[in-house]
Amino acid sequence: MNPVDMTAVVGSHDIALITLDTLRYDVAANEAAAGRTPHLTGVLPGGAWERRHSPASFTYAAHHAFFAGFLPTPTDAGPHPRLFAARFPGSETTADGTWVFDTPDVVGGLAAVGYHTLCLGGVGFFNRRSALGSVLPGLFAEDHWRTEFGVTEPDSLRHQLDQLQDSLTGMTPDRPLFTFLNVSALHQPNRHYLPGCAEDGISSHAAALRYVDGHMPRLFELLTSRGRPCFVVMCADHGTAYGEDGHHGHRIGHDVVWTVPYAHFTLRPGEW
Repeated sequence: MNPVDMTAVVGSHDIALITLDTLRYDVAANEAAAGRTPHLTGVLPGGAWERRHSPASFTYAAHHAFFAGFLPTPTDAGPHPRLFAARFPGSETTADGTWVFDTPDVVGGLAAVGYHTLCLGGVGFFNRRSALGSVLPGLFAEDHWRTEFGVTEPDSLRHQLDQLQDSLTGMTPDRPLFTFLNVSALHQPNRHYLPGCAEDGISSHAAALRYVDGHMPRLFELLTSRGRPCFVVMCADHGTAYGEDGHHGHRIGHDVVWTVPYAHFTLRPGEW
């Protein structure tokens, strides 16, 4: 993937981090190659997902790493310069184009240079129903979570985008915006995306991705509706197992958990 000079992006672009929670790389790649996720494929560089390794095997740990600048790492030999990074001595992946911030997380770093920071939660680590569930959303100036954003709601992404639309209403375009969206639809349970399906599996996981793909045009339109270009990082935080080597779920060191799809790209106003 071509290097990006993030020092030129920060301040001139809105920025969005979209995590497709629990999305497996193999499922994402297969659906893209088969033409079943046309809206996502249309924005992916080269029309394909990049295969990367997550820094963690479950949501809470992965997002802590993401916000500190440790996005999923390319699987080929490195070192690989990072898009953004917290300043600390001895970093070997901070390069000329890396945007470096002096706060512990990129949310605070972007806020310090004038960005409004918006969190649209999905899975339970963003629900503020406990001290643990308040840590990640607590980084943001504005955060939202409702039951209909969560993993048991079949139309969760539509509800999340309704909130994004509401949050954008009245927001002045002269102030840059950092939007974080945690898409919960891929996470178990996902059998409701296949009529008659009684058990979660690869097929229902893929059906959930097709549901998400159907909402991408609206997401992209909203992200550019303020008249500013939007630099987007889109990736999974981890994958999940559906019986491989006897494993089910995640927070385990299996290849289907560590290997995730990744892309970054720029959306421009008027394209959606």
